[in-house]
Amino acid sequence: MTPTRVLAIANQKGGVGKTTTVINVAACLGEAGKSVLVIDLDPQANATSGLGLSRQQGTSLYRVLLRERTIHGLVQESIAPNVQIIPSELDLAGAEIDVARMEGYLQGLSMAILPLVRSKQYEYILIDCPPSLGVLTMNALTAAHGLLLPIQCEYYALEGLSVITHIVEQLRTSRANPEIEIQGIVMTMFDARTRLSQDVAEEVRSHFGEKVYKTMIPRNVRLSEAPSFGKPVIQYDPHCTGTLAYRQLAKEIMSRTQQTSIP
Repeated sequence: MTPTRVLAIANQKGGVGKTTTVINVAACLGEAGKSVLVIDLDPQANATSGLGLSRQQGTSLYRVLLRERTIHGLVQESIAPNVQIIPSELDLAGAEIDVARMEGYLQGLSMAILPLVRSKQYEYILIDCPPSLGVLTMNALTAAHGLLLPIQCEYYALEGLSVITHIVEQLRTSRANPEIEIQGIVMTMFDARTRLSQDVAEEVRSHFGEKVYKTMIPRNVRLSEAPSFGKPVIQYDPHCTGTLAYRQLAKEIMSRTQQTSIP
């Protein structure tokens, strides 16, 4: 059986295409025959609705992180083939305060998903993080083998990259999560018509080299429309440029993770 690869999709800056990347990478991996679990750890629950589920109270990891219940029974089917999801809800916002009071609070998510990782029933677990570096995101980074970092092709996107990469290094050196690495950086909202997009992409590549995926996600109307229909873009419009880009990104992710050994 293939070892489970846990990827946190995170960026403390909002509006960079983080949830869009989670939804569509998951759907493309599922389309390729991979078994995928999405964990929606963002109280806004956009990954939940984007994969065809309504927001319902009591369906999130909130009580699990408080160690009041197990993860058993929380996994639901999504609209995408081979993709299951643990949904989010607004109550999860309370975890930022409640979980922080607990001993070993950074390990809550890693302990919760350990049975799923050990069972190897999923090839990929993708964690959609809130747009912050709070308790929920830190739990995700502590539980993950790798960080997938979406950044927008705009000037301010460069700010904050050093912060989150520094946190990854701290988690490694402190032994809180010695396995974590930057799995890859994906450039989103790329507009080939503008010099700014090209300049930002070049600058990020100059600093991070091979860590930056070759595939860049373009600005695409169909990609923006799909979440309002509760669908990944590959189901909303299988032939648009957004779909083609995410399919290609999923191939890159599969290629990289197959080359990475997991204990």
